[in-house]
Amino acid sequence: MSSASRRVPLDRVDELLAREAIRDLVARYNAGADGGRFDEVVDLFTSDAVMELPAERLFGHEEIAALFRRIQRVVVGSGAQDRRRYIRHFTATLQIDVEAADRARSRCYYQVLMAHGLDHWGRYIDSYRTVDGKWRFAHRKVTVDGRAEGSAL
Repeated sequence: MSSASRRVPLDRVDELLAREAIRDLVARYNAGADGGRFDEVVDLFTSDAVMELPAERLFGHEEIAALFRRIQRVVVGSGAQDRRRYIRHFTATLQIDVEAADRARSRCYYQVLMAHGLDHWGRYIDSYRTVDGKWRFAHRKVTVDGRAEGSAL
């Protein structure tokens, strides 16, 4: 069944509100991760969310939080002399399909910049659900289309 045939007609205002909330959710993921606020980032996922990476699949808040703790050790380091590395996520061409009042999908491109320049890039393929009236990631698939020589990740 195609995405178009599964869509439930929504009031235009409700669809616009859903789209804007999803754009904000993606921006909060980027800003939270860049700022090292990983607990806030984990809260952007449903409790039963799945996060797919090229080499692993994570289930639920606990496993997703463990991933961000590993990333934090790479980005921040673990010793007193370690300094936080500069990192910025950029997303573009965010295409959102609102399927129902409480369900949506999207795909977009991302790039990650670090002090040495462009580090890696790829696509996010996401599905969302509302939880207590707020949009959350239900599934995030991260693809890596390329990485710079000596990439941090």
